[in-house]
Amino acid sequence: GRVCVVVLGDLGRSPRMQYHALSLARHGRGVVLLGYLQTRPHSDVLDSGEIRVVPLSDLQWLRVGPKLFQYVVKVIAQTIQLLYAMLKMDQPSYILLQNPPGLPSIAVAWVACVIWRSKLIIDWHNYGYTIMSLNHGRNHPLVHIAKWYEKLFGRLSDYNLCVTNAMKEDLWVNCNIKAVTLYDRPASYFKETPLELQHQLYMKLAKEYEPFKPQHVTESVNSNAERSAFTEMDKRNGHVIKTRGRPALLISSTSWTEDEDFSVLLKALEDYERYVNEGVKLPALVCVITGKGPLKEYYNGLIKKLHLKHIQICTPWLEAEDYPLLLGSADLGVCLHKSSSGLDLPMKVVDMFGCCLPVCAIYFECLHELVKHNENGLIFRDSDELAGQLKMLFLEFPTLEGKLHNFRRNLRASRQLRWDESWDQTVLPLLRQSE
Repeated sequence: GRVCVVVLGDLGRSPRMQYHALSLARHGRGVVLLGYLQTRPHSDVLDSGEIRVVPLSDLQWLRVGPKLFQYVVKVIAQTIQLLYAMLKMDQPSYILLQNPPGLPSIAVAWVACVIWRSKLIIDWHNYGYTIMSLNHGRNHPLVHIAKWYEKLFGRLSDYNLCVTNAMKEDLWVNCNIKAVTLYDRPASYFKETPLELQHQLYMKLAKEYEPFKPQHVTESVNSNAERSAFTEMDKRNGHVIKTRGRPALLISSTSWTEDEDFSVLLKALEDYERYVNEGVKLPALVCVITGKGPLKEYYNGLIKKLHLKHIQICTPWLEAEDYPLLLGSADLGVCLHKSSSGLDLPMKVVDMFGCCLPVCAIYFECLHELVKHNENGLIFRDSDELAGQLKMLFLEFPTLEGKLHNFRRNLRASRQLRWDESWDQTVLPLLRQSE
């Protein structure tokens, strides 16, 4: 049967829902992928003959008047737009909906299911009301309404998926909703990047971003070499090597929202600079923070005020195909995601682990379901602890031995389940049992 996959958000920044669409298509299901097209989805989605992408209008023109008025008008407009889009397509067997945002999408999807006699599957990534509380506070009337709405309409679904066992338990205990845990898993294209591809990527990024350009050209450098900050290629034979004295590549990705405090990383980088100035044998750092979001300009302003000689920071938006290549080329990942509910896990860490990239991640309650401290990475609670971890991991870099090498070796040995295998074990039986 046909499946409508619904995201009341940017499809390009909803990898899990893109993976759902690809898995359904792989099993011969016709898929309508409904959402905003602010950034381009992965080429696998766009090239699939089974997936039809139906863009929603992002309603930017509604941003006039008081905030509460804007919010009410936006919900009404989204309700009409979403219901019209769902009823205009051919009848689906299932509507698979991402939550959050659930207001108004859960109610609209349920109405569409009643009309179509379809089944509603909600994929719980988090709770919308906890995200709303970051802006308004937990006791705001809108937050209480959103919580009541999410619980009420969440119970009307036929099936539920969620991202952690902690969330599965919370849905059952507090909402009387029975869910199946489908952990985020990396897609097959998240893997270690071969050196030749690393060089191609660095050269491409060097055209736009200063930190990827070669910093020091010495007399010993081969005149036939094409160089980036990290690699050089002999043009005569195409042989690529990592440059001596190269900087370490640190990567983080973000939606630039309130649930990630990047001042923690910036403060840790200032401490790292101080260690270098004090004579500690640490490499120069290139810190790449990828992503789009509302707080990007605010943090770019803070970055410009930093006076760092040994650290370069850039904040690019990467194409969907380049992001896995950069993760697979990096030396360390940093995650500052703090779950608003304490019940979801950062997908960026899942992708980093798929690339065998060790991670330093900020602590929250169920993080242990993903990051094993001192095994595949480190967990920190504040900027001081993160600075100490960066110092310890990059001491005498890039020698092969040390914790960074051990973490990478453990990740290689762990043979993680990939998305396709996990989806086939978890979601496919759900669909077959209902048919």
